[in-house]
Amino acid sequence: VQLQASGGGLVQPGGSLRLSCESSDGRFRITAMAWYRQPPGKQREFVASITNSGGSKRYADSVKGRFTISRDNAQKTMYLQMNSLEPEDTAVYYCNAGRIGGAGGYIPYDTWGQGTQVTVSS
Repeated sequence: VQLQASGGGLVQPGGSLRLSCESSDGRFRITAMAWYRQPPGKQREFVASITNSGGSKRYADSVKGRFTISRDNAQKTMYLQMNSLEPEDTAVYYCNAGRIGGAGGYIPYDTWGQGTQVTVSS
């Protein structure tokens, strides 16, 4: 399985970006997906997840109300719309394939895209 993330770049505070993650997996439509990010010098952290149907989504508290995760199963692509970006959102963003656990939390598989850099700076 290959995951190809794209759409990153340099944006001013308050700006917007839309990330995409294309999957080569024929089982994409039955797989939960998520975005993670790794800020400079920090550990990778969860950003948002979405169930296989797109019917349920979860967000990290730091991005709630600003970011929106979505997916197009016909195109085998996941998206992350990022609005009102802040310097603290600067990170390499990764997409991931996984599953939803019994408590509804996201459990990542060891399947990661190559990452796309997002830099928020004036």
